[in-house]
Amino acid sequence: MMSEDLNRVIDIRKDLAMAHQLFAEFGWDDLTYTHLTARHPNKDSYFIMPFGYLFVDITPDMFLEVDFKGQILSGCRSNYNPTGHVIHGAIYEARPDVNAVFHSHTPDNIAVASQTDGLLPLSQWALLFYQRFGFHDYDSLSLQAGHHGKQLVSDLKDHPVLLMRNHGVVVAGKDIAETFYLHYHLEMACRTQCRLLSMNESYQVPSHEVCVQSARDLLGFEQQNGHRDWQALKRRFYKSKETMND
Repeated sequence: MMSEDLNRVIDIRKDLAMAHQLFAEFGWDDLTYTHLTARHPNKDSYFIMPFGYLFVDITPDMFLEVDFKGQILSGCRSNYNPTGHVIHGAIYEARPDVNAVFHSHTPDNIAVASQTDGLLPLSQWALLFYQRFGFHDYDSLSLQAGHHGKQLVSDLKDHPVLLMRNHGVVVAGKDIAETFYLHYHLEMACRTQCRLLSMNESYQVPSHEVCVQSARDLLGFEQQNGHRDWQALKRRFYKSKETMND
């Protein structure tokens, strides 16, 4: 592997490990059961954490490299969550524009995914996803790549978000920074929707025209959505690591 390619892989592993650590900090992990992955920059494979570890314990050297058939190509630990491969492998194979996939199940995103209309345009966070998410009906654990994987891809279409009924969400982005940004906004939108609906009060929804324009504005606000936030998180993350090591 050329040094430039090797450096890209190292950076991806570091960013993916940081994403796991941040998920734990934000309370979006679910013991050892959810999974965040990133595509290898120049191979038909992706990086996934070994099964049985908490997100807070994940480090860059721990990731397994898995190909689109589910075979482990590298990594010193022998297994990964099989549902992770069904979800992530299918998306990477079908969506070359996607380079990172995050799957989570929090109380708020499960609640919203289980509502008939899913995510409502009730906040600016939610407007980022206006007409940009799909639904996937619950069908037990995602263990069959041929069946579950194909259905997931079909339901996701070209959207960045899939609401999995009674289960959670899948977020697919151009890179780790954008995917974290999308997941953050989605989680905040779901939390706001749950709070608002629990108030049992009337509420206002922007017009369709305003929602469309807002989504366009939010998507075009920066050239690389999430990268500014990701760099800010990186500065704080590594500064705290340095402080701990002093």
